[in-house]
Amino acid sequence: MVEKDSRKTSLEEIADRHVLEILKAAARRRPRDLEILFSLGDLFTKLGYIEEGLEVDLTLARLQPRDPTVHYNLACSYALLGKKEEAFSELRKAVRLGYSDPDHMRADPDLESLRGDPRFGKILALLERRIR
Repeated sequence: MVEKDSRKTSLEEIADRHVLEILKAAARRRPRDLEILFSLGDLFTKLGYIEEGLEVDLTLARLQPRDPTVHYNLACSYALLGKKEEAFSELRKAVRLGYSDPDHMRADPDLESLRGDPRFGKILALLERRIR
């Protein structure tokens, strides 16, 4: 069974890398297409290309400065890179702009590096108060 699982993982990785190349080409042709950029940023992060994902997230933040999901994703990228100050700043901004999923924030593995910091609890409490 392990052999089948490793083949599946390998095939998934090959497929993801192929899709990544397609998305990169699409983003070059349509650099302001939000759907392409969201997909590209997510896939960069999934494949471990965190710096590249951050660059896409920064582009999205310039294109959609009032979108809470954009700032949440930006916080995740910063957290994965160990940039806590930037991550907390973007997480606060996401909540201020209307981010509304405390369960996801609480469980999101991308934010693991922030959970031990008291600021995380404060932002989560603010979010929970806002959605009541």
